[in-house]
Amino acid sequence: MITTDILIIGAGPTGLFAVFEAGLLKMKCHIIDALPQPGGQLAELYPKKPIFDIPGYPSVNAGELVDNLMEQIKQFQPGFTLGETAVSYTKVDNEWFEVITNKGTVHRAKAIAIAGGLGTFEPRKPTIENIADYEEKGLEYFVKEPEHFRNKKVVIAGGGDSALDWSIFLSNVASKVTLIHRRNEFRGALDSVEKVQDLKNEGKIKLITPAEVTAIKGDGKVEAITVEVEGQDTYDIETDYFIPLFGLTPKLGEIGNWGLNIEKNAIVVNNALDYQTNIDGIYAIGDINTYPGKLKLILCGFHEATLMCQSVYNRLNPGKKYVLKYTTVSGVDGFDGSRKEAEKAVVKKID
Repeated sequence: MITTDILIIGAGPTGLFAVFEAGLLKMKCHIIDALPQPGGQLAELYPKKPIFDIPGYPSVNAGELVDNLMEQIKQFQPGFTLGETAVSYTKVDNEWFEVITNKGTVHRAKAIAIAGGLGTFEPRKPTIENIADYEEKGLEYFVKEPEHFRNKKVVIAGGGDSALDWSIFLSNVASKVTLIHRRNEFRGALDSVEKVQDLKNEGKIKLITPAEVTAIKGDGKVEAITVEVEGQDTYDIETDYFIPLFGLTPKLGEIGNWGLNIEKNAIVVNNALDYQTNIDGIYAIGDINTYPGKLKLILCGFHEATLMCQSVYNRLNPGKKYVLKYTTVSGVDGFDGSRKEAEKAVVKKID
């Protein structure tokens, strides 16, 4: 049983910033996310892509923004349940929400903030016969633990940042890395494309383009894949793992069955006050919500997270007076005992 003040569903930038705003109000947070690492689509889809509309940053890479948010909330010691999705919720003693994940992990909280971005991300799967028979038996859609591939033969399929980055990383882990893409051109960061080219020249990555994986072979686990090159030549490659990285498909998932008001796959909220849904105590912030004039921007999600936390504070502390102070004046007290504050003014006589 995991108990917290605010249970945040979604570890994207909005969910992570909500931890900071809650921490300023001395509220604890725990985050559930279907992906194996925090950051949402910023970390999974385009970690090296620059973002240009974050205040104070003329340009910041998506992965760097996630790293900064994680550093910012570290002092408030949030908990994480990663690689799991929220499936159901019940109300306990008319005070607690109890949320259970697809793997049976039980969470209790006084409030829920749904910050799932575009929803639950599911991997885009290649159209290969009997592909489900090999899932988690050598067929992986995410690289959760790189050490699992130590001294193994690995085939990666895809042409974006994830495929390039993991090919580069695993070239120093696996015994053999083969990268297959249906085109000769790659849609990824230039430095990643150039690095793959260098590793190919050094013999550390085998590159096969334009080609597609058309079949998986093996007795109970992946032992080989079939490659079709330029729609003509077909041959098998022995491998221990096959990792297709074709991006993610967003879906609202089981949360869509919670009785929330839904419009066009987004959760309707009260934007005039605190971004609460039609269910008292359940909020929706960031790209997953909708209201008149909604803009799907990270900075809008930050604003929504701030007002949501103020509302939850009043909910958890009825009748308690809270005076909002600027952090430049009041400083920041972390749950880890740290204290961040501006330097005190120096009083000194000038002769």
